[in-house]
Amino acid sequence: MTAAGLSRLAPAKINLFLHVTGRRPAHAAQAGYHELESLVVFAQDPAACDRIAVAPADDLTLVLAGPQAAALPPDSDSNLVLRAARQLQTMNGRAMREAGAAITLTKTLPVASGIGGGSADAAATLHALRALWQIEVDDEALARAALPLGADIPACLLGRAALMTGIGEELCALPPLPPFWLVLANPGVALATKDVFSALNAGLGTGRFGMPMPLERRPDSAADLAILLRARRNDLEAPARFLAPEIDPVLAAVKAQAGCLLARLSGSGATCFGLFAEKRDADFAARNLARAYPKWWVAATAAG
Repeated sequence: MTAAGLSRLAPAKINLFLHVTGRRPAHAAQAGYHELESLVVFAQDPAACDRIAVAPADDLTLVLAGPQAAALPPDSDSNLVLRAARQLQTMNGRAMREAGAAITLTKTLPVASGIGGGSADAAATLHALRALWQIEVDDEALARAALPLGADIPACLLGRAALMTGIGEELCALPPLPPFWLVLANPGVALATKDVFSALNAGLGTGRFGMPMPLERRPDSAADLAILLRARRNDLEAPARFLAPEIDPVLAAVKAQAGCLLARLSGSGATCFGLFAEKRDADFAARNLARAYPKWWVAATAAG
C-alpha cells in the first residue's frame, strides 16, 4: 500500500445515441436486462466530473462532499462507491478483505441524471483503490467483476469513446473522434433509470424498442458527427420526456443556442446535451443557459 493518497476524476458519460434493441429472455444470463447499442463519450473538463480521493486507513469509510452530495442517499452502504470498494476486496482474496481506505467522493454531477455519475464514481474508485492497494488485476478482470454492480461501469472503466452493445458489457473502443464540445444541462429533476425502462416497456411516450444502427464510418468533423447522430436515436428520450416534461424546455433552450448542431437527451435523462463545433460557442451557450436558468445544472466540456 502506498503511504500517500491519490485521486481520480469520474467524468460524465454521455450517450450520443442509445438504441434499445430488445430484452434478454428469462433463460439467458442477465435475464430481463435490455440489449443496447450506444455511442458513449466522456467529459474532459473537471466541471463535468466528480472526483474520488483515497488514502490509507484501517477501515473502509466514505465521506461525501461537493455541491450535489446532499442528493445522494443517506445510507452510505447503498452507495456504488463503497459497493465497488468491497467488490475489489472480495475479488482479491483473504489478504485484501480487511484492506482499508478513507474515500472521499466530491459530487459535482447531478444524481440520477442520465450521465452515468454513479457508475463513473464506482469506476474511479476501482482505479484509485487498485493503485492504492497495489493490486495486480487487469482492466478486463476488473470490468467483469464490476458488471454486477452496474452495466455502465465497464464503459466508465474504459473512459474513452466506445460503442456499447449487449447490456453494456460489450465494448468496442473507437479511434479518436474529431474535436467537438458539449453543453450539458439538467433541470434538477432526478429520473431513475429503472423507471424510464419500465415506461419504455409499457410504450409510454410512444417509446419502443428500435433497430440497431451502428456508425458505418468515422466522422471527419463535428458537423459530420452531427449528421450521423441525427440519423440515429435515443430510444429512452420519449419515455423520459413522458415521465419528466421538464426535459422539453431544456431541449428547446439548448437547441436555440448559437452554434448548436444537435440537441438530445443523454441516457435516461434528464440531462440534455448540445453538440458544438467550436469551444467558444459552447462556452458562450453554457454561460447563456446558466444566466437564464440559474436553477439548472449547466456545464460545457470537450468530450472524447
